[in-house]
Amino acid sequence: MSLAGVRGRLRLYLQLIRWDRPAGWLLLLWPTLSGLWVAAQGFPGWHLLAVFVVGTILMRSAGCCVNDVADREFDRHVKRTAQRPVTSGRISPREALAVGAVLALLAFALVLTTNRVTVLWSCAALAITLVYPFAKRYVSMPQAVLGVAFSFGIPMAFAAVQSSVPPVAWVLVLGNLSWVLAYDTEYAMVDRDDDLLVGMKTSAITLGRADVLVVMLCYGLFLALWAVVLAPRVAAAPLALAWAGAAAQAVWHYTMIRDRSRDGCFRAFRLNHWIGFTVFAGVVMGYGLS
Repeated sequence: MSLAGVRGRLRLYLQLIRWDRPAGWLLLLWPTLSGLWVAAQGFPGWHLLAVFVVGTILMRSAGCCVNDVADREFDRHVKRTAQRPVTSGRISPREALAVGAVLALLAFALVLTTNRVTVLWSCAALAITLVYPFAKRYVSMPQAVLGVAFSFGIPMAFAAVQSSVPPVAWVLVLGNLSWVLAYDTEYAMVDRDDDLLVGMKTSAITLGRADVLVVMLCYGLFLALWAVVLAPRVAAAPLALAWAGAAAQAVWHYTMIRDRSRDGCFRAFRLNHWIGFTVFAGVVMGYGLS
C-alpha cells in the first residue's frame, strides 16, 4: 500500500473511533477521574492518572468499533450515521473489530500495571462494552445499559487505589448512571423518528412525552447523589460553586430540549461534557482546599 493509501486508511480509522468528536470520551473521562480523586482523597499520582486517562480513551474508541459493526444495518437508515465507515462499506466489519481488539488489548495492558482487583473489574467492564450495542434490540431503556458501561471507571478507580470497591463507590455509580440516562436520552431524542422507522428501542421512544421531565429529574438525581458523597469529604465552598455551575448548565439544557428539536437536543448532548468537567473541577478544588 502506498503512503497515500496508508494515510487514507488512518483517516478512516480515526473516523471510526470518532477521534474528531472528543465529547464521547470526555463524558466517560470526567466521572472516572472524579472517582479516582475521591478514592485517593486527592491527587492519585501520575501513574494512575495516566492509566485512567489513556485507558478511557482507548476503551471508548474500542467501543465505537463494536457499536458500528453491531449497528451497521440500522445506521443505513439514520441520516446522522449513514456515512460511518463501516455502514458505508469503507471499512469491513472484520477490520473494524480487529481495530477494536487492538485498542482493547492496549487498554488491558495499562490495567495490568495496577493490581489484581482492578484487572478483574476491567474484565466485567469489557463484557458490558460488548453487550451494550445489542441491548438496543431487546431493552426498552438501553441507555441504562450504557450508563452501567460508562460508570465502570468509578469502581475500577477505587479498586486501583484501595484494592476494593466500598459502598460509597456504588452511590457515585448510581449518580453517574442517572447522568448518562439524561444525556443519552437527549441523544436518542435526536434520532427518535429514524429509530421508530427501523424498530430500534431507546429511552426517548419508551418515555414518550415524559422524556424532558425524566431528563431533568436524572440531572437532579446525579447532582444530589454526588453531593451526598462529597459534602462530608471536601471543602464546602468549591463544591457549592461547582454544583451551582452544573445545575445552571442543566437548566440551560432544558431550554435546548424542551421543544424536542433535533438541533437543540443534539447541541445539549454535545455540551454535556462541560457538566462533567464542572463536577470534576469541584472535586479537585474541594480536595485541594479541604
